Amino acid sequence: MEIITTVRELKKCLHLAKKQGKTVGLVPTMGYLHEGHLTLMRKAREENDCVVASIFVNPLQFGQGEDFESYPRDLKQDSLRAASVGVDWVFAPKVAEMYPQGFENMNTFVEVSGVTAGLCGASRPGHFRGVATVVSKLFHIVEPDRAYFGQKDAQQVVVIQKMVQDLNMNVTIVPVPIVREADGLALSSRNLYLGSAERQAALVLSQSLQLATKLLESGVQESDKILQQMTELIQREPLAALEYLVIVDKETLESVSDIQGPILIAMAVRIGKTRLIDNIIWRNA
Repeated sequence: MEIITTVRELKKCLHLAKKQGKTVGLVPTMGYLHEGHLTLMRKAREENDCVVASIFVNPLQFGQGEDFESYPRDLKQDSLRAASVGVDWVFAPKVAEMYPQGFENMNTFVEVSGVTAGLCGASRPGHFRGVATVVSKLFHIVEPDRAYFGQKDAQQVVVIQKMVQDLNMNVTIVPVPIVREADGLALSSRNLYLGSAERQAALVLSQSLQLATKLLESGVQESDKILQQMTELIQREPLAALEYLVIVDKETLESVSDIQGPILIAMAVRIGKTRLIDNIIWRNA
């Protein structure tokens, strides 16, 4: 495996691979890799001749007061983990390589409307503009056949799918299911921030989703009834502060009152100072 830090060098390697007719899979990450990321990379390895994993903490998607500076970084450990699952190239550019004019001086952005209005988009203005812009840049640099995204960031998956569809980008988006700890906590690089009591409290996210699944399986179709019981469960945890909890259409992310087709139940909860997200997709069989 090779670590590449410049766009020019990466394009040179990929040009040779594509000239030989090889397919390329891309796994965009912000690093501090865990089993969730490695699952994406294994999937990419199974489905492509070559795999690029990008490791880049993107300043454009962090708002004022968010954890850009403190976001965990460990390129050495990340590289070992990426190599262990068969990644060919780790693309780990500096901010100045991705934004040579300075990210504060950017004039061109990719903005996806509609599906970015609610959920995380409501409380993190500009976040998805930053995500869509950097992912678009990565797609232009790598020109992958397939790109892999974790379902934990469910809204991000929808945003990227809409961008690819609307702009006729020649890449297939492959969503990969959430990877969880044995007790149900969704894997996240931000779990590192949790103290022992907070780590236990964070289970309320997956527990509330398990409650929703039981209600759906028992035939409850009214969103307000499900949301009420989930909210009550979360609010019983003193370390948890609910930011949002929604039941929306899986494709449009618009609110659903009577559950019929595929839905997304998604939430953001602060456990102490740490913001965590989680979700499930429910398909009414």
